Amino acid sequence: MLALVDNDQCRDGLRYGEAMLEAVIFDFGGVLTSSPFEAFARFEAERGLPADIIRRTNAANHLDNAWAKFERAEIDLDTFDELFAKESAALGAAVRGRDVLPLIAGDLRPEMVEALKRVAQVFKTGCITNNLPSNATGSIAGRTFYVAEVMALFDHVIESAKIGLRKPDPRIYQLMVEALGVDPAACVYLDDIGVNLKPARAMGMTTIKVTGAAQAITELEAATGLALRG
Repeated sequence: MLALVDNDQCRDGLRYGEAMLEAVIFDFGGVLTSSPFEAFARFEAERGLPADIIRRTNAANHLDNAWAKFERAEIDLDTFDELFAKESAALGAAVRGRDVLPLIAGDLRPEMVEALKRVAQVFKTGCITNNLPSNATGSIAGRTFYVAEVMALFDHVIESAKIGLRKPDPRIYQLMVEALGVDPAACVYLDDIGVNLKPARAMGMTTIKVTGAAQAITELEAATGLALRG
């Protein structure tokens, strides 16, 4: 591991063993914000729903289910609402898609935002986010979910609903490295969903599965050699 260094250096990368680290790529929800999983659990408990019914619905047929189609902007809100209800019913209890959408907005993690700011002083930065169409009325999804000041810290942002691709499609990671002009092997990628880390790792990226802010920052400090805490 590199010794932690001050961030007063140019953005030309940092040597890590024999490799030159060039970029750090972040997921947004669940990484820079708190995870929606806690909100899902509270909602299920309040409604007397089976535990993890929302997460299990999201995970079933994850490449082509209602959530995937909505994040690729292939269906509208009404269709998503109905399809999600059918898919969840097949797993034990019908949950309306409209009821789930307000649960996805987490709170910004200020310590992660600070880490991003420090990383951005040295490395190129990107954000790959599976998000929802900006016209997803009835929810707080779309661009209103993002904090403009944070998103502006990235050199490049890719939103699934804008390009019609979503993680874990390998093409979305390739688009990011091409936009940043970096080698995947010179990148660190952070996400809170394991299946979204697999394509990045297969491309050669160093991956960090985020389970909490302190854990993520510790691992990111190890990967970058930077001091990332205030």
